[in-house]
Amino acid sequence: MRILLTNDDGINAPGLEVLERIARQFSDDVWTVAPETDQSGVGHAMTLSAPMRLRKVGDQKFALTGTPTDCVIMAVREVLDRKPDLILSGVNAGQNIGDHVLYSGTVAGAMEGAFLGIPAMALSQAFDFGGSRTVPWNTVETAASEAISKVLAANLPADVFVNINFPNCAPEEIVETVVVSQGKFEHGLFIDKRRDGRGVSYYWLTFGGPPPDVKPETDVEALRDNKIAVSPLKLDLTEERCMAALKSSFSS
Repeated sequence: MRILLTNDDGINAPGLEVLERIARQFSDDVWTVAPETDQSGVGHAMTLSAPMRLRKVGDQKFALTGTPTDCVIMAVREVLDRKPDLILSGVNAGQNIGDHVLYSGTVAGAMEGAFLGIPAMALSQAFDFGGSRTVPWNTVETAASEAISKVLAANLPADVFVNINFPNCAPEEIVETVVVSQGKFEHGLFIDKRRDGRGVSYYWLTFGGPPPDVKPETDVEALRDNKIAVSPLKLDLTEERCMAALKSSFSS
């Protein structure tokens, strides 16, 4: 099996090293094309207005001055002599759940794999942003292979990719693995306005807002309860529930 790795935390991220060790439990034919720098929060962006540089950093390992989406396209169209059999994106430092999957470059890497008809999964490891900021990498490294194996065994449709989030706990504290829906957050992005030494304004995007309304059988609930959250996502964003109402409105 040929496996392609990418991420959004960049070529030097510790989560990418973890992901490579996970991938080598399945195959020796592992390739990596990852962003040269941190691309967190870029979503499914592509680089269309600037050239990109590809740099070889090791055996079957490359860094690209682009986004995770760019990396997958570059790997499949330029670096590899044939399509990979599986794409793994991550392991992200921090959860990618709820509405945040729409911002996530990690999830976008897997999404691009689905666009290309390749089985793909995004892997993220939750940690406490407000505490020591220590990421429990041992949790995902211990539990990921079983989760990946079971996703592969499900033989999902080509337009479906899978988002897997691992809870912020030790491996022995994981309760179970559950298949859940994408949860919901209140919009929690705000503008932090500051001034530099010359009095000129500059801005940071910051996270805040109330705690999420934790609905049952969602990724938000699963991580709260020390469960691994497995969520199938699809490329088709059509809201079928609204089709009849809109057809009626336009036909009247």
